Amino acid sequence: MKNNEARQLGAQISSQVRAGSIEAAYALLSPVLASRTPFNTLRAIGYPVGQAPKAGVDAFNERIAVGKTEGGWVVIAAALEMRLATDPADALQQSRKFIRAGDIWYCADILAEGVAGNALVINFDQVLPQLETWRFDENHWIRRAVGVCAHYWAKRSKGKIPLQAGELLTFLEPLFYERQVEAVKGVGWGLKTIGRYYPDLLADWLSSMLSKPEGSCRVLMLRKAAAYLPPDRRVELGG
Repeated sequence: MKNNEARQLGAQISSQVRAGSIEAAYALLSPVLASRTPFNTLRAIGYPVGQAPKAGVDAFNERIAVGKTEGGWVVIAAALEMRLATDPADALQQSRKFIRAGDIWYCADILAEGVAGNALVINFDQVLPQLETWRFDENHWIRRAVGVCAHYWAKRSKGKIPLQAGELLTFLEPLFYERQVEAVKGVGWGLKTIGRYYPDLLADWLSSMLSKPEGSCRVLMLRKAAAYLPPDRRVELGG
């Protein structure tokens, strides 16, 4: 399916959503979710859906979530991304809910990048405080999502916003001592990407964190975080 065909399908689904015909909308999407469809194609379908009225989009997203398909989370994330311009707080709340419901790494990563990550890129100062409670959520997928969100922000910033990178590292401090392995992988991924674009900043931060008495981090966390650092800085950190 080409992107223009995907957009046309998205418009047809959106029309059904606007009419309140959720099952008819899902019947149009279901064959796409049953096949191996590229994420870009799925996003092209999801964006028009996200332009429908909120109540209809929420109902349709709930219907998609029941299937727990990998592609379904991409469509949901794209639809919620469209809400970032008008109601970012609700988009984040919905994303958090679906990450918990999905209960698997790719759901957490897709929604963290597509919604929270995009939100952080669009309005860092407004969105970062809204993610504060995510760091301490009892659900490890939510905690993982914070790291994935940091990864997405760092990738998009391309080393041009060191002040915000420093704020983000401070924000990630409680998660440096994370023990749950899936959450460690997400947080480590975020630190790794920050290190790719802000290596000196990350190396200094890691050195400071390792000297604190709060406790030790998991070896996996440090290994992932230091992956892009110059060899001499890794040696300084004991790597």
